[in-house]
Amino acid sequence: MSVLIVIPARFASTRYPGKPLVNLTGSSGQARSLIERSWRAAIAVSGADRVVVATDDERIRDACDGFGAEVVMTSETCANGTERCAEAHAALGGGFEIVVNLQGDAPLTPHWFVEGLVSGLQNAPEAEIATPVLRCDGAALNGLLADRKAGRVGGTTAVFDRDHHAMYFSKEVVPFTASHYAEADPTPVFHHVGVYAYRPDALAAYPGWPVGPLEQLEGLEQLRFMENGRKVLCVEVEARGRQFWELNNPEDVPKIEAMMVEMGLE
Repeated sequence: MSVLIVIPARFASTRYPGKPLVNLTGSSGQARSLIERSWRAAIAVSGADRVVVATDDERIRDACDGFGAEVVMTSETCANGTERCAEAHAALGGGFEIVVNLQGDAPLTPHWFVEGLVSGLQNAPEAEIATPVLRCDGAALNGLLADRKAGRVGGTTAVFDRDHHAMYFSKEVVPFTASHYAEADPTPVFHHVGVYAYRPDALAAYPGWPVGPLEQLEGLEQLRFMENGRKVLCVEVEARGRQFWELNNPEDVPKIEAMMVEMGLE
């Protein structure tokens, strides 16, 4: 099946303006922008037929030109990354059987997360969108809980049924557990990884649906699919020793840089 990877990126982030152009320094000591590191993560994915950055900002376009990424200019009216992916796919003439949204704030996304996601959607004809989830160990769960205690959004969690169809996503830590876990212990909490794979019909329909109350409350774009009765498949992926974190706040920069150094990522 033909696969398009779109990296949506906007300069005017509410929580972190200019985020795509923030530099991150890896293990080699070389600084690269967040958008370049996200693009490098995308081109490492096996089986992708095309990779584009979708943006409405000339500063991001110029930065992408500098490191060789293909750019699709989209409108300023896109409310989120999914709407930007839909517009980019249409601007390219459509025709791809799976469109992947690799969000531009997740530079640590391993290629096997995306490859597993595409495979999961291919093998689940009832699903119209798929997204990866990663079981938290005690250290990851404690990090999420610490962020919430400090009033920060440190990540999104997911709950799903026995067939791995999503039941809910939240910026709170769900499900609640009163247990305490050692750093290496598996927990019942799943961290939602900010990547999506869409079938083109569902993606094209998405911008025409109104924002529902859950999406508005949580600020999570994938909830619009669920509020419109579309099945979202949660594909469990394995870390394989890799750490994962999204850049949501300025405080995340040193955290991600430390992870990159520890994992030897240049």
